[in-house]
Parts: sequence; C-alpha cells; structure tokens
Amino acid sequence: MHFETEAIRTQSERTQFQEHSTPLFLTSSYVFEDAEEMRASFSEEKERNIYSRFTNPNTSEFVEKMAKMEGAQAGFAFATGMSAVFSTLAALLNSDDHIISARSIFGSTHSLFTKFFPKWNISHDYFKVDEVDKIESLITPKTKIIFAETPTNPGVDVLDLERLGEIAKKHQLILIIDNCFATPWLQNPIKFGADLVIHSATKLIDGQGRVLGGVTVGNAELIREIYLFSRNTGPALSPFNAWVLSKSLETLPVRLDKHCDNALKVAEFLETEPNAENIKYPFLKSHPQYKIAKKQMKKGGNVVSFEIKGGIEAGRKFINAIKLCSRSANLGDTRSIVTHPASTTHGRLSEEDRLEAGIKPGLVRVSVGLEHVDDIIADLQQALKLI
Repeated sequence: MHFETEAIRTQSERTQFQEHSTPLFLTSSYVFEDAEEMRASFSEEKERNIYSRFTNPNTSEFVEKMAKMEGAQAGFAFATGMSAVFSTLAALLNSDDHIISARSIFGSTHSLFTKFFPKWNISHDYFKVDEVDKIESLITPKTKIIFAETPTNPGVDVLDLERLGEIAKKHQLILIIDNCFATPWLQNPIKFGADLVIHSATKLIDGQGRVLGGVTVGNAELIREIYLFSRNTGPALSPFNAWVLSKSLETLPVRLDKHCDNALKVAEFLETEPNAENIKYPFLKSHPQYKIAKKQMKKGGNVVSFEIKGGIEAGRKFINAIKLCSRSANLGDTRSIVTHPASTTHGRLSEEDRLEAGIKPGLVRVSVGLEHVDDIIADLQQALKLI
C-alpha cells in the first residue's frame, strides 16, 4: 500500500469490542492462562506481551508503522529521541570500539561522544559535512559505526547518503542515520545503505509539541541487540505516548507537505532581507548541497537556518523582538519556533566546538509551522528591522 494508507491503516488487532480506532492499553503487565504459557512466553518460545517495558500493543503499532514507512525490518521505541540515540549506540558498542561521526550533530549527541563514551573507552573521530570523502582516512581496525544526521541540527547541512552507504558497505561498518529533520515521508536512508535509522519522535512525528518519544528501525539482527539491551535497561516508550505518536503518523504526509511549502517561502523571503545572511534550506538552489538534497529528499523539510548580521547580541535582540513565533528549544511543531542555538541548545559547548559544528554566534534556527505563511514572514520581517 502507499505510504499514506500504511500510516492510517496499520493498526493493532481489534479487541472483542471491535473498536474502529486503536484503544489505549494502559497496563503495566499481562496475565497468563497457566504456568506453561508463562514459561513459553518468558523463554520467547511464544511471542506475546509480557510487560510494558518490553512490549505493549500501542508501542508495537507505532513501531510497525515506522518500520514500514522507513522500509525497515524491525524497530524499538524509546522514551525520548536521546534515549534512542544512546541505547542504540550503547547496545552495539564495546569497550575499545571507535565511532566516526559527522561533526554537525545535536549537542547532546556530541556530549555522548566527548564526555560519556570515553568513560567506557569508546573513542570517536569527526568529519566535516563537506568532507565525506575523508571518512576512509579515519577508519581504524577498531571502527564499528558511522553516525550522521541529515539534514543536520541546527545548520541544515545535507550529507550524501549514497556515498555514506558505499563507504560503510565497503568497510563492513554499521551506518546509523538520524532522520529527525526529514522524517520517513521525505527521506528513507535505508534505501541508500543505512543499517539503522533513528528519530526523535518528539519533533515532526508528533508534530504538536505534546509528548516525548524516540524510535530506532532497521536491520532485524541489530534491532535484536538493541531490544535486548533496552529490555534490561528500561528506556521504553510509554503506552500513552506511543498511542499519541501512532495517531500523529496518520496526518504526517499532509502536515509535512504544508510545513515544507511554508519553509521554502520563508527561506526565499530571508534571501531578500539585508540583515539576514547565509540562509540554509535544502531546497534553496543556493544551498551548498542542493543537488544532493534533491537526489535523496522529497521536499526540504520545515527547518530554515540563517545568520543575523551583528553576532550573538544581534541574535538575542532578534529573538526578543519576535511576536508571533514561539521562543522554544523544540522543533517540528504546528507553531513556528525560533531558536538561537549559540545561547540555548548548543550553549554549553565551547565557542571552538560551536564553530567546528558550523554554529556561528548569529545563527538562528527557524522551525516553520503551519500558520499562514504571510503571518510567519511578517513576524520575522518586523524583528529583523529592529536589529
């Protein structure tokens, strides 16, 4: 079936009440007919729900939808996007392993690589988004994983998934792609060679700023390792949040198409503004990786980044002048959101680290929402005039 149909018609098996919409299964555990059924279930001879830290009908439905949308074999859902990132990597890495990652990644992912994984003797090397061909020079006998976001947060750079897939396959490495900014509606990294795809479902998957969630989908053998790790460490998605996210997927295509249409118009407007420079949006022809974006994405997503002339103080002045858009660290909401990464989401990084990641003092990230695009533009325009 087509993507839109799968998103709506993939549902948990109906109960005896023959409900049309999947109900909430707010239960921590499940009962068994007898001792033999319990034994068979816990030994995994029989596949069934045991405990909601492992599986739940709502969580299973959400994961099944995400796997179908991404063209994946299996998946596991998590409490947050960062629990998905951490648990996926922790399940697959051992002491003395090595990761190669794009430098432009979310601040908390960078903290995992630089502050926490070194405790377990897990090392990393970074490559810049425009230096994908240098990855092979970073590979060592200890390298196990290549990790990247595309488009990146917050700089909205685009990495060539096909090239990453070729390198990973050639060297028998696991390729993990954070697909948060694109969602499975706009981009399917598995088609280009990714082994695993991660989403912060908190963002565009939910789309209304209501719940937290994360999910990893991909190769069944790798997902099995992630499942076993997560079953014992407990970062599972709650049934309620899974139910909300599964319902949200039903409207993902129509929501995201509108997000993308609005974002392109906002980006085109910003190119005409004298106080805005270095406007980044994947489907702007001026974007450095425009051809790559057109090759692997259906549309450009909902995030636009740009720099304000005047640096960090001008950035703060712009944020303070906003009237309609929300000042928040989230993205992917129905409401447009502006963020100044240098003083918020990436504020704990050193200035050197921020610049290495392409985050300049005046960088602003706009998560373009579903308001009328003229109203979004008018708000940005009046704020830019006050700088």
